[in-house]
Amino acid sequence: MFRKFVKALIPQPIFDRIEPFGHLCEAILANLVYGFPAKKLKVIGVTGTDGKTTTSTLIQRLLQEAGYRTALMSTITFDDGSGPVPNPTRLTTIGAMDMFKKLRKIAAAKPDFLVLETTSHALAQHRVWGVPYHLAVMTNVTHEHLDYHRTFENYRNAKLSLFKLANANSRGLRVGVINADDPSAQLFADAIAIPLLYGLSAGNLLAYNIKTATNGSSFLASYGDRSFNITVNLPGGFNVSNALAAIGAGIALGLSDRQIEAGIAGLKSVEGRMNTIMAGQDFNVIVDYAHTPESFEKIFNEVRAITKGRMICVFGSAGRRDDTKRGLQGQVAGRLSDLVIVTEEDDRDEDGQAILTEIGDGAIMKGKQLNKDLFLIHDRTAAIKFAIDNAAPGDTVLLLGKGHEQSILSADGKHPWDEAATARRALGERIRR
Repeated sequence: MFRKFVKALIPQPIFDRIEPFGHLCEAILANLVYGFPAKKLKVIGVTGTDGKTTTSTLIQRLLQEAGYRTALMSTITFDDGSGPVPNPTRLTTIGAMDMFKKLRKIAAAKPDFLVLETTSHALAQHRVWGVPYHLAVMTNVTHEHLDYHRTFENYRNAKLSLFKLANANSRGLRVGVINADDPSAQLFADAIAIPLLYGLSAGNLLAYNIKTATNGSSFLASYGDRSFNITVNLPGGFNVSNALAAIGAGIALGLSDRQIEAGIAGLKSVEGRMNTIMAGQDFNVIVDYAHTPESFEKIFNEVRAITKGRMICVFGSAGRRDDTKRGLQGQVAGRLSDLVIVTEEDDRDEDGQAILTEIGDGAIMKGKQLNKDLFLIHDRTAAIKFAIDNAAPGDTVLLLGKGHEQSILSADGKHPWDEAATARRALGERIRR
């Protein structure tokens, strides 16, 4: 509330300059109040535009399968070692005071490792001041959050600071696990003493003989004279890259080949990530959190390969967030999906219909026609019902952007939401007719 009051009084450019200082003060105070709890932990930081949550969860599973006691703080889960509970905050890296309070509880449980999903916002705002990162992991850096960072370079540099923090921790490994297929890979490698680069086409940890199926993938991986026979029980070929990031973390942490293989195979699903909804229908329904143009490219291409009929997508774009991506999302969907249904995501206090129009204009640029193969349906429940009612045998319905989230944010506040449950109700209504 105080932050909103101050923001209303101060011009935006000035507020943007002083906001990180306020967060830094809060982080310093939080450390003093809670006794610098992160100093007692070995923290594995995972950053990137896409794949952070899946990679973080894979790393936790790797360590658990190897017999280590682990904690996890991610977009969807808080786990102090006693079991996961949902993250209700809608924040990947929560505010400093709340975070260090949780870190004190985690430290008291004495886990061997904490996997901390770390966002560009948290890094730019110094919310993680006082966290000595033991190991840093980068999944990728693509178009996102330019509403806050203003430029891609600022966004990338915020993520890069995780590696600088890890490199400055003399008691850590000073190892960075980096996606070598990403254009920014060398910048991240230059920021850390020991870069471990993984990739599909470059790096010293490589995947080959990749075989994908509807329920996951398998591949061989090599690192020096070590080789791994990997089974990934997560749909989507992009999870090969996420698995490689986790394997790189396992190598850096000294896990054996067998421990790494068992750990990757041990994770069966991640909530809101490529979750298939089945109710006896003769077409596919998939719920996924994808919400950037680049993640759209990946998921549309992946799903196209397993779809006999049409691709039908339902998605929106958040209000008061990066508006430059809306038209790009529409263009990707217009190019790669047969039927595009644009709906609300989190309008906040923006005009929801205007957001839909911005996205729709992108789809029209790629040949879609309004009310023929492009529909703007603001109510998300109605949009999902429309998609499912219009699906034919062999089609795939992709429900994107909400994933695990349990609310929709509108001008009048937070409304309960469950994407998977909404899809199941729509399927049940169709089957009963």
